[in-house]
Amino acid sequence: MTAGSPGLSEAAAYRDFWCWRKQKHHLLVLSAGETADETACKDAPVLTLLDIRNVVLIEALALDFAGGLSVLTGETGAGKSILLDALGLAMGARGDAGLVRSGADAARVTAEFSVGDDHPARALLAANDIDIDGPIILRRQLKADGGSRAYINDQPVSAALLREAGAALVEIHGQSDDRGLLAARGHRALLDGFGGLSGGLGGAVAGVRAAWAHWRAAAAAEAEAAARLDADARDREWLDHAVKELTALAAQPGEEAELAETRAAMQKGARLTDDLAAIDALLSGHDGGTAKLAAAARRLDRIGGEHPLLGEALDCLDRALVEAGEAESRLAAAVQALDADPARLEATETRLFELRAMARKHRVDADALPALAEALQARAAALVAGDDGVKALAAATRAARAAYVAAATALGTERRAAATRLDAAVAGELAPLKLDAARFRTVVTALPEAEWGPEGRERAEFEIATNPGAPFGPLIKIASGGELSRFVLALKVALAETGSAGTLIFDEIDRGVGGAVASAIGERLARLAAGTQVLVVTHSPQVAARGAHQWRIAKAVSDGATRTAVVPLNAAERREEIARMLSGADVTDEARAQAARLLG
Repeated sequence: MTAGSPGLSEAAAYRDFWCWRKQKHHLLVLSAGETADETACKDAPVLTLLDIRNVVLIEALALDFAGGLSVLTGETGAGKSILLDALGLAMGARGDAGLVRSGADAARVTAEFSVGDDHPARALLAANDIDIDGPIILRRQLKADGGSRAYINDQPVSAALLREAGAALVEIHGQSDDRGLLAARGHRALLDGFGGLSGGLGGAVAGVRAAWAHWRAAAAAEAEAAARLDADARDREWLDHAVKELTALAAQPGEEAELAETRAAMQKGARLTDDLAAIDALLSGHDGGTAKLAAAARRLDRIGGEHPLLGEALDCLDRALVEAGEAESRLAAAVQALDADPARLEATETRLFELRAMARKHRVDADALPALAEALQARAAALVAGDDGVKALAAATRAARAAYVAAATALGTERRAAATRLDAAVAGELAPLKLDAARFRTVVTALPEAEWGPEGRERAEFEIATNPGAPFGPLIKIASGGELSRFVLALKVALAETGSAGTLIFDEIDRGVGGAVASAIGERLARLAAGTQVLVVTHSPQVAARGAHQWRIAKAVSDGATRTAVVPLNAAERREEIARMLSGADVTDEARAQAARLLG
């Protein structure tokens, strides 16, 4: 244990402290002067360290915690509640600027937790994109002006996430606790956990969840089919007309682009028709250029022998005639390729406009018309067989509902049996806690169908009656402060194996009781601590004597300032502290002897 470690208030020193602790201080402090080697860390408790800076009367305090039952003792007003307030701050409780030590700019609390890889807190943080390998470190900084910042392993987080993570790691049970065991919304899960130990209830819950999911999926499929059928029935006339016109149109994939390309080519050909006709007139016919060339060649042929140059001229005319003929052929081919036939152009445009008009009507691309036709044809066909399909889905929904009801009924039966066992287990804990006149019961109430869910068809709530003949009511409304804490302890002991946060903290659970009742409380806290880490703030020597570790909290004045100190106690110091708790300020030998007997 370290108390009042100096020089760690700055961020750099803080990081050095954590690094040093991980590398050099792999020791689990059991009590003052006792340590366990590193192998003991395999079973390390959840809360391993609480570091507090500038919180009310605490200037600097670092506490290493161990497993089992740890007790915090001290005079009233010494500052025990400050420790719990500080821990609550690190767990996301509402920040109050009044917690900042006078003269300090900010308060800072850091809590380190050692948890297994499958701990729910790791899953929660992973779901929020915070992957942690090693301990989980919650840190909260509260400024004197009321502003605060929250961190998990040095990553900034919201106060809500810090609070959710803290709740998964620590449970604090105090005089005014209205969460945890007192929250009715969690009672059914606690009952299921308890029943799972002796009757396989966990498997029943999983079966109901699966049956619920199957029923919901079947109902959704039926509702979707029925809605679609109703919509199609309302639009039957439109649907038949749409199928008819789309079938008549018989659009083909890619047809629009092909028609548009053909139309563009034909329009271009139409623009060239007059020019091509004029050129053909100049070349062809009796008065065309080709005919005149031929006539000139014939006359030249008759006189060509008169001079060698005339023969050469005749050869040129022959070549010209050949080229002219080739030109006529190419012009004819061009006219045919351009296809400027007005009737064919009109037919192409009509088809293209029909396709585009139909696409606009149905708000799709023209290329999607064939698929649309198929879909509407399928809907039209489904109308014919639609009633049969919906009837089949309705039958599947009824079967799924029956399966859920059967599974949920079996779960309800097991829950009621588990409730009877839980009631008996809690009843066995009440008399030793001076609650022998009280009665406890677990009320399992059937829910209306509108409130059925994946967890079944009933709610569960813990109720008590504190006096004979008094009516039962919710824990938090019926029990007084002291009774409430003892009821919580009795429930915790009965539910000890159901799983909870790794650290349980009880704040003055022994208030207003003593003697045999305090001994019973201490014995049950010790029993509870066999399976989890338990911290208790106590004024009872009987409870303190049950602790595996003990710290004394006291106020001291130095340099004109009041500070809270936390001192680890060795065996002799524990006997002296418990003797003080027995006899008051003047510790007697008789009190020391009694303290020794309690510790023994």
